[in-house]
Amino acid sequence: MKLPHLFVSLLGLVSVASAAEAPRAYIDGTGPGWRPLGAEDFKPVNSAPDTWSWKADGLHCTGQPVSVLRTAKEYVNFEMVVEWMHLRPAGNSGVFVWATPASIERLAAGGKPGLPDGIEVQILDHGYTEQYKKRNPTKAPDWFTTNGDVFAVRVKLNHFEPRSPNGSRSFPRRAMARGHGEWNHYYIRAINGEIRLWVNGEEVSGGNGADPARGFLCLESEGSPIHFRTLRIRELP
Repeated sequence: MKLPHLFVSLLGLVSVASAAEAPRAYIDGTGPGWRPLGAEDFKPVNSAPDTWSWKADGLHCTGQPVSVLRTAKEYVNFEMVVEWMHLRPAGNSGVFVWATPASIERLAAGGKPGLPDGIEVQILDHGYTEQYKKRNPTKAPDWFTTNGDVFAVRVKLNHFEPRSPNGSRSFPRRAMARGHGEWNHYYIRAINGEIRLWVNGEEVSGGNGADPARGFLCLESEGSPIHFRTLRIRELP
């Protein structure tokens, strides 16, 4: 039996399991072509000097101010592994893919809080839903989820189904994210303008037709402390 091309080409599979589900395969970022992303691979944009700190156990972010840390170079086609953990309920963060150089320059020159133009792979804690309900009692929290939304920010993307009510986000097909204080595993694959996200071993959301499909990768600081580890990337032709 011929295996699907995806499973033939992806390397570095490991098995994970929990008491609630069967073992699940996920990309761990090891194998030919993979390399870690460290302090030398990132540059500041509009954060405070103490927003980001590299330690022995990974990258720590205070969440203040709302800002990003960008890669030193631009990327086109790649695979990326990000492990993250929110340290407080309702934490908000994300990974920006193909962030435009022009928007990065504006943020750096302005020196004020803000986020770039690009594709956001959201990292949002489950507690955000309850927080939103309390702050917006007359509005339904139906325009976002806390399990890995993918959406365009002032750029173009054809969002995969299911979508948010207004079509501006690709909603995850299954709730796979764990809550604050627990580690989550993201595998992001971005090829030829198509982006797909796996959360804790299952593909959940994405889109295609991204324009532009080249730019910086950014980690997001958005109001709450977060811990990143196992940042790894493999560039693809």
